[in-house]
Amino acid sequence: MEYKGMPHSWVEYYEDAFKAVNLEFKLDLTEKDIQKSCEILKSKNARVIYREIEYTPNDIFSAVTEHWNKKVDLDAIINSFYKGHELKPAIYDDTLVCLDYLKEKGIKIATLTDLPTAMPDEIFKQDIAELLEYFDLYVSSLTCGYRKPNKNGLMFISEHFNVNIQDLIFIGDEEKDVIAAKNAKCISILINRSAKELDQINYGQDFTITSLSELRELLNI
Repeated sequence: MEYKGMPHSWVEYYEDAFKAVNLEFKLDLTEKDIQKSCEILKSKNARVIYREIEYTPNDIFSAVTEHWNKKVDLDAIINSFYKGHELKPAIYDDTLVCLDYLKEKGIKIATLTDLPTAMPDEIFKQDIAELLEYFDLYVSSLTCGYRKPNKNGLMFISEHFNVNIQDLIFIGDEEKDVIAAKNAKCISILINRSAKELDQINYGQDFTITSLSELRELLNI
């Protein structure tokens, strides 16, 4: 799944999202208040300042809203903030066909995702509701407490299924996905849907595919 039109880092969307929150709850935030909140949230963004340990949404927004004169329920603020992003989730065309096939073959499927900064699992799960029934296990950075490339998320999965971590096959579309797999010493597959750049991306992955439709032949399943 991808959020249509969204870059890896969402920092540029913070200001408008906070303005929407300000309007919805009539908080009377000044421009200075909003800019300060943007800077605090930016400092918690793992794509801006590297970190592997995950922070909870409430911990982050407690810091973000501490200087506000009016206090509103944090969960309500967080929901409004992400509503202000006007996110448009889109499931890739090759996803459901692949998941159907893997389920038919009896292969265990887990998902491991780094949540956007301060996004609760509940919001993200709503956006992938169509996929959840396929997963034998859903793991997020909040679930396991760590962000990729830390291997703890993969350890969480291996322990859940009581399998050797080296027996996992991890598919991702970023460098941190490949590094996480290498840290866990399991097979890494980079999915690069931009075929024209196929030869230009080498993060040390074991295999590269351009579509999940290639997975069946690659894994001989």
